[in-house]
Formats: sequence, structure tokens, C-alpha cells
Amino acid sequence: MYRKAMEKLAAWKESRFRKPLILTGARQVGKTWLMKEFGRLYFEDVCYINFENPGSVADIFEGTIVPSRILELLGAYHGHKINPGKTLLIFDEVQEVPRALTALKYFQEEAPVYAICSAGSLLGVTLPAGTSFPVGKVDFISVEPMSFEEFLLANGEKELLSWTKAHYREEMPAVFSEKYVDYLKKYFILGGMPTAGSAGVETKDFYLVS
Repeated sequence: MYRKAMEKLAAWKESRFRKPLILTGARQVGKTWLMKEFGRLYFEDVCYINFENPGSVADIFEGTIVPSRILELLGAYHGHKINPGKTLLIFDEVQEVPRALTALKYFQEEAPVYAICSAGSLLGVTLPAGTSFPVGKVDFISVEPMSFEEFLLANGEKELLSWTKAHYREEMPAVFSEKYVDYLKKYFILGGMPTAGSAGVETKDFYLVS
């Protein structure tokens, strides 16, 4: 499934001035899928941690949050050494463990070669009072619901999209407009949420995803 945000993630990976990344956006817009797919496409290894159900992993951030200590413990948890340039660290729902969010500051200052991609819903709203937010020490990418353009691409309509972009000032031929309007209706029904959109594309069953 094509998402425009993937291009931003790829550019972030190659930036000389890269900082730990936070994906922001409402729930269910596809942040988790984006991070995992990004890791699959651009890295040799992915260490994924969901802080919404952290278990004992949260204990790693209870002590000193210097990167060397955290990386050693995460490597033991993951079962593989965390290698800069090869491993993508994913901290999902990072707002649930404020110390993990604070740790991003130290990664930027002391271990910037490590790629850390995190996500949080309602950051700045749900954080406990007194949480130290790493202002100026992180990059942000905002993830929006699936656009109509992305929906067309998910349905394999690259040529229809290309024609529409190239001839947007012209009246659309009837053979195209009927198909275009049909997709537009489906997109409105599914609501732009990636999970619903993907299920709708795969099953063609709108009752299933409603």
C-alpha cells in the first residue's frame, strides 16, 4: 500500500542532520504500519517496542537513560545487537513511557548515528505533568489519513491518476468520469483510514469494514 509519508521517511534516513523521529497523528491513520514497513524496506533489522503494552521493557528506561546502557539492554531484549545504519529502533506509543520520550534527547546528543523512529497519539495532550519533552532534539513527520490519491494507487489505478493530473483543466471523458466517481464514493464510505481502505481494496466487502 502506497503512502506519501514513506518518501519523507526515506529522506529522513538519508539526512546528514537526522534526529530521532516522531510520527504524529490521530490513532488509526497508519503510523505503526508505516514504521514497520519502513524498517522492512530500508533496514536489515527492526527492533519494535510497543509502549502501550510495555511489560518489563519499560524497566529499561527507569534507570539511567544514557544511550549506551539503553542500547545494550535493548539488544539483549531483542536478541540482536542494535547496529547503527542497519537496525531501526521503533518506539510505538512512546507517550506511554515518558522516560523513553525523554531518552530521545540523549540519543540525539550522544548517539545520533542510531536510527530511532517513534510514534505517539495526542502528544502534548496526554503527557503527564512534568514530562521532559525533547524540544529541538527530534524531527517530526505528521501522518494524515489516506488521501484519495493514495486510495487510487492502492486500487492499481496509477494510469487513471496520471491522466487526471496531466489533464485536470480538461473535461473528463465519460469513460473515465464514471470510474473516477465510483472510486470517490468508495473512498468517502471507507473514510480514509488505511486499515479500512486496505480491507476494502482486498475484500471488496464494504459491510466487512463498516
